[in-house]
Amino acid sequence: MIGAILPPSVRWAQSFTDREVALFPQEQAAIAKVVEKRRVEFTTVRACARDALGALGVGPAPLVPGERGAPSWPDGVVGSMTHCAGYRAAVVGRSAEVATVGIDAEPNEPLPEGVLGAIARPEDLEALAALPTAAGVAWDRVLFSAKESVYKAWYPVARKWLDFEEARVRIAPDGTFTAGLLVSGPTLLGRPLTGFAGRWVAADGLVATAIVVEQGA
Repeated sequence: MIGAILPPSVRWAQSFTDREVALFPQEQAAIAKVVEKRRVEFTTVRACARDALGALGVGPAPLVPGERGAPSWPDGVVGSMTHCAGYRAAVVGRSAEVATVGIDAEPNEPLPEGVLGAIARPEDLEALAALPTAAGVAWDRVLFSAKESVYKAWYPVARKWLDFEEARVRIAPDGTFTAGLLVSGPTLLGRPLTGFAGRWVAADGLVATAIVVEQGA
């Protein structure tokens, strides 16, 4: 699923079922006090990450949540992970080829009541209203997922919080989206970071979004 919206410069792995893998001591310490559901999510998505790293030619390494929960990656690697009910995925790339990555997956169903109003700007709502209603896609969930991917791509390079309302997102029915940042960003690829371009997909009862900023883009 996630592979359909990713470029050849990255490697990825996904799982629709829970997996067990021997965690590093640092990873075990990070989840020592979590509930079982969270432990399983954490373990499965790291199994996916190890598979993706292996496809990149990088050996297993502890992927410990750091500031704001962003995972650490081996030197020379950038990546992103996501998990939701019934799905886990990880994407990685070499930092010499990829500047930043953000992915997210969600169930393909409308957002819970009240969530859309909390995450969407007026421009976002106007763009959503213009999308085809018979497409079998929960557009509000795609918007939420896209904003999650924006944050995951933003944080590793900016190292500061980005609120849902600090990015405007426009989704296109062709499987692409654009995000404009409403706050000052860092310099990326030799110019100020003002936004991202991404892709989305809906399949198997899920929606997924991805942003991959390649070096030299």
